[in-house]
Amino acid sequence: MNAIISASELAGELAGGDPPVLLDVRWQLSTPAAAGQPPFDGRAAYLAGHLPGAVFVDLDRELAAPPAGRGRHPLPDQEEFGAAMRRAGVSAGRPVVVYDGGLGWGAARAWWLLRWTGHPDVRVLDGGLSSWDGPLETSVQQPDEGDFTPVPAVAGLLDADGAAALARSGLLLDARAGERYRGEVEPIDRVGGHIPGAVSAPTTENVGPDGRFLPAAELSTRFRALGASEDTPVGVYCGSGVSAAHEVLALAVAGIPAALYVGSWSEWSSDPERPVAVGPDPR
Repeated sequence: MNAIISASELAGELAGGDPPVLLDVRWQLSTPAAAGQPPFDGRAAYLAGHLPGAVFVDLDRELAAPPAGRGRHPLPDQEEFGAAMRRAGVSAGRPVVVYDGGLGWGAARAWWLLRWTGHPDVRVLDGGLSSWDGPLETSVQQPDEGDFTPVPAVAGLLDADGAAALARSGLLLDARAGERYRGEVEPIDRVGGHIPGAVSAPTTENVGPDGRFLPAAELSTRFRALGASEDTPVGVYCGSGVSAAHEVLALAVAGIPAALYVGSWSEWSSDPERPVAVGPDPR
């Protein structure tokens, strides 16, 4: 099953007799550099206009637990996550399409969580809301309760030790901007740099100027040039497990399975005992 769907394909499915559940996951990263400016309000953006029938999902409240030494966006409590998805109308037997404003990170976080917890049919709107040229609505949706119950998978998730081990024995990709990987700047976390052995692979390089993913063949070529292969396990991290989910999605489009280190750099760098590498070289 393809992990992404185009706007034209989605329009066709919405016009059919069994439309997918639509989740609006608009979210933006807040940084100290934005102090003095109001934080992005995803719900307000949703109320200003959303895809017909879409339900708003709050990434910080429903797709993550409060920070508590496990990074800025740790995994949500599974019972609370399941309840939030059921309120949004998610059922195991009905397809789900998630979208955001166009960056793709928030939608990818929802995609990854739903897939990792067992939903069989979840796709991301390629290019997000900005790719949609159909009608929008402003009414708040109140869907019928869904029946989805999360069942987390054994595979697909890394902790700090697992990420460190994968950096030595497989391929660990760092999805952040190159300057953060190299340790030249760090606008959010305690220290800049990267997990020793991790390879720089900014997730922004997986999409074109329009925000849509590059063709699968181009993504495959990119990741194989970075060290991915049939025999190499792959993992991804970022700052807090959000943009890394977007890279896991890009890998899925390329046909390459990958695990996610949800705690990511915000968890890793919070422990002064963990090693930090700087510069362009992985080690």
